[in-house]
Amino acid sequence: MRNRLAVLRLLLVLCFCGAAAWLAWLAQRSDLVQTAAKQGTYTCCAGTASGTIYDRNGVSLTNEQSVCTAVISPTPEAIAALLTHVPNPTEFCAKAEEGKPFVWQVDTAEIDCPDVTVLQIPRRYSSHQPAQHLIGYTSQGVGVAGLEADYDSILRSVDSRWSVTFSVDGSGSALAGEGKLIRYGENPTAGIFTTLDTHVQRICEAAGSRLEKGCIVVMEVSSGDILGLASFPGYTVDTLEEAIQDPDSPMINRALYAYPVGSIFKLVTAACAKDSELADTFQWDCTGTISVEGQLFRCHDDQGHGRQTMPLAMRNSCNPFFIQLSQQLSGAALRQTAKALGFGQEIPLTTGQVASSGTLPTLQQLQLPAERANFGFGQGILTATPLQITRMTCAIAGDGTLPEVRLVRGITEDGRNVLRESSARHSQGISAETAAYLRSLMCYAAADSDFAGKPRHVPMGAKTSTAQTGRFSEDGEEICHGWVTAFFPVSNPKYAVTVLAEDGGYGNVSAAPVLRQIAGALMQAES
Repeated sequence: MRNRLAVLRLLLVLCFCGAAAWLAWLAQRSDLVQTAAKQGTYTCCAGTASGTIYDRNGVSLTNEQSVCTAVISPTPEAIAALLTHVPNPTEFCAKAEEGKPFVWQVDTAEIDCPDVTVLQIPRRYSSHQPAQHLIGYTSQGVGVAGLEADYDSILRSVDSRWSVTFSVDGSGSALAGEGKLIRYGENPTAGIFTTLDTHVQRICEAAGSRLEKGCIVVMEVSSGDILGLASFPGYTVDTLEEAIQDPDSPMINRALYAYPVGSIFKLVTAACAKDSELADTFQWDCTGTISVEGQLFRCHDDQGHGRQTMPLAMRNSCNPFFIQLSQQLSGAALRQTAKALGFGQEIPLTTGQVASSGTLPTLQQLQLPAERANFGFGQGILTATPLQITRMTCAIAGDGTLPEVRLVRGITEDGRNVLRESSARHSQGISAETAAYLRSLMCYAAADSDFAGKPRHVPMGAKTSTAQTGRFSEDGEEICHGWVTAFFPVSNPKYAVTVLAEDGGYGNVSAAPVLRQIAGALMQAES
């Protein structure tokens, strides 16, 4: 029995050795090598497309343009056909010398060569991408900022891919005469609907080109929907590294950051005075300065404005009037009115984009007359975001209630219908009577012949602001932020607009002309 088992083992070993020798001999046969090589394939992925971000009307904000991408089998004929249509011809030729199929961007889809397949693939961002700060950007196919990050799971759930599959030899070179398999993706219709209006957005970006630093916010008065939002300076996805190093911080969305407010806050003081039954009776003789418990405050007009009523003081933006008025009001009432108009509250646009709450002085701080004086005309520790200011303007232009600010309407599967969209919501603000009173003050201020923000054909209510920062230039001049906020048309307010010119100086000089351009363009489009 043992001898039989030994013989069996020997036979098995000999069989395995023979099989190995046979396979080795087959592997050396050139005809079989070529046959095996023809069975190899190589797939070039030319590009992919993620879900689309739309404006409120279904206009694409991403995937709007396309790019011509060539998938190339690097034959001499292919190289000759492409040399005049590629950027960086030297790099292109170096890539072609590797001998393997590859992908390269070209400037036309009209390439007549069987070794070149040109695919027109959606380009994620256009050459002049609107709303870049809100949309954000991706890295290696993953959203890392803005809506791209906040809705990454939805936008990247789309499987749209363009590719070409070649038959290749053992070295990876495409086999001449062999067919290729082309996979055409689709421009995705699924994605998200925003509240933006592409036309309004482009108006904001064009008008804001005169701002070195700052932002513009346009809201729909009735709903609080953001129709346009632009922050300056801007950036592009092609210059991220430069933008990160830029001392002007172009990558931050300035509409979400809190700044000193200045005279726009006088609207809050006027609202508190109206509710306290002081607005119609209080007057003050402005001499150019006012002292509050030994602390001297100056008016921007060194000579003073003389006798001021509320409408005159709002038009003239008379600081002493509002400082003295603040001393007649309780700190608690002033602070409560500010909160009712949205100050001190964060504004969430998405999970990752939340506007700062800004800074409200505490009740204890407002017990100090000098701090209450600063608060009364929008200075001191008070800060607010351009979004908060625009939301307040919506409340004033409407019935006094605060709209819930909205950037995203909902998701879509077909690019036409919005799923699970919530209706506009409002929270308690000020009374309709007080809102009407503030509207009248803003209209009176905007009717001033010196106001630079009103187009001739657009009736509006507005308030400018020049907010002190406590910072000074090399020549000793204080650096100020220029603001303006407005609503129009007066008869049926539709738009609320806020312009911030960061470090821009006087609001009527730096911010108001931007408002005039925006209002003129918006109302011209309506006519």
